[in-house]
Parts: sequence; C-alpha cells; structure tokens
Amino acid sequence: MKTAEGWQDYKILATANGMKLERWKDVILLRPDPQVIWKGGDLSARGGIHAVYNRSDKGGGGWEIRKSFPTEWTVCYRDLKFKVKPMGFKHTGLFPEQAVNWDVMRSVISAAKEDEPEREIKVLNLFAYTGGASVACAKSGALVTHVDAAKGMVERAGENARLSGVDGGIRYIIDDCMKFVSREQRRGKRYDAVIMDPPSYGRGPNGETWKIEENLFAFVSECVKLLSDRPLFFLINSYTTGLQPEVLKNILTLTLKGFKGKIEAYEVGIPTDEGINLPCGASGLFICNRN
Repeated sequence: MKTAEGWQDYKILATANGMKLERWKDVILLRPDPQVIWKGGDLSARGGIHAVYNRSDKGGGGWEIRKSFPTEWTVCYRDLKFKVKPMGFKHTGLFPEQAVNWDVMRSVISAAKEDEPEREIKVLNLFAYTGGASVACAKSGALVTHVDAAKGMVERAGENARLSGVDGGIRYIIDDCMKFVSREQRRGKRYDAVIMDPPSYGRGPNGETWKIEENLFAFVSECVKLLSDRPLFFLINSYTTGLQPEVLKNILTLTLKGFKGKIEAYEVGIPTDEGINLPCGASGLFICNRN
C-alpha cells in the first residue's frame, strides 16, 4: 500500500463501526466508509464534530449539521489548493488519498520538462471529477485536457485550478468520456499521459450502460491509441470494491505491449491517528522508460 502522508490540512482521527472521523483543516466531519468493518467506540458521541453524514434505510442519506462552519472552505496540499464542502452521497469534492499519485505524476512531468524545457506535455484526465490530478499536473507545467460528464464537477475543477494559479493550463470538456476518446482518435490527437478514474457503474446521456468489469479493458485499449510516440505515464484509479490492484496491472500489461516501461499496482490509503492505514482504493500505473 502507498499512503498519502504529506497532508497538513487533512487527517483521519479515528475509525470504527463503518465510520471515519476526519479533520478537514478546521472542520471535523464524520462519514461512512465501507472499509471500516471493525468495531469500536461511538464516534458520533465525540465532541467537536461539525457534521455527520447519516445513511438512509431507503438509500442515499444526508448531512446532519451539529456546529456552524463555512459552506465551503479551502484546504492545501503542498502548493496545491482545493475547495471542499459537504456534498451529496457523503462526498466532499476531494479524495485526499490521491495525493500519492499526484506526487508521482508531478515528479515524472518535472523530470521530462527538465530534460526538454520547450516540450509541451499533454495530459488527458478522464472521469476527472473536481480536478485534483488536473491541477497537480498543470502545476508542474503540463497542458491538461480535463473531461467529465458532470457540469458542476467541471466548474469546481476550474475553481480549484484558479486557487492553485494554473487555470490557463487546463482545457475543460463536459462530455461522455468514451465518446470524447473516439472523437479524439478521429481528430488524430495524441497525449503524453492518460489518467482515468472510471466509475463502477454509470449511464451515458443516451442510456448507455457502463460496467467497469465489462467495459474497462476495451476502454483502456482505446485510450492507449491516443498515446504519443514518447508517452510519460498511464494511470488507472479504481474505487470498485473487489477489483484488485493486480487486475489493473494486468490490463495495463496487456494493452501497453508496444511501450517500454515499468508497470505497478497498489492500494492507496491514508494513515490514521490510531496507527493504522485505511485502504481507499487501488491504482495501476505505467511509467515509460526515459531513455
């Protein structure tokens, strides 16, 4: 497991009974987490909690506000800044564990820019959500194409980019990712890196069904066709329960046969104040040889 240990504005304080208690700068939130299957004390009884996300028996849920706090606020990770706020389906607009991958991608991009200062490094971020990876890559000098079907998430990505001073380095596209990839192929577009965070299940604007177990391999195969002759990396993130990291490694191995480099897969997680690491998903990463 690779853990995001560089945070100052985020911390998991405790976990028990399907919940995690978190500090987001000065705001304390209590949210469900499916990985927390162990028992413990009643975290909701602790003092200082600003809001709790309670699940509903009918599905979904809602936030219970206990103490006043800003509607939204800013958290920092190194030189990156992001807006967070309690949103639907227990979300806050940011996945802190992905800082593990932000650091790696920034390092690869910075090394490539150091070797070739005039090179334009083009990154394609699919299912890009609120732009954590887009902001990280743009901050290191890449030109990022940010694609997501949800207009509100793309707008939030723009806010995050402006906070970090990189809005000019990101092109925002509101579109179905699979259709966008097909159009980019027809246009002859090429990218030096691809990032994707596909959902477990979803529906397109015309009723198309996406199931990660059935569609991921074919989609990655199509995205590989967009890679330049000298790509830097290809990253797949997954939060699908039961999809092992080795599966992502196998997909990258089978689809990237024409490229030389290192492929690894790993769980991503967050260390907690209890002295444990909370697993938060899986990543498969290909880094091309620099020679």
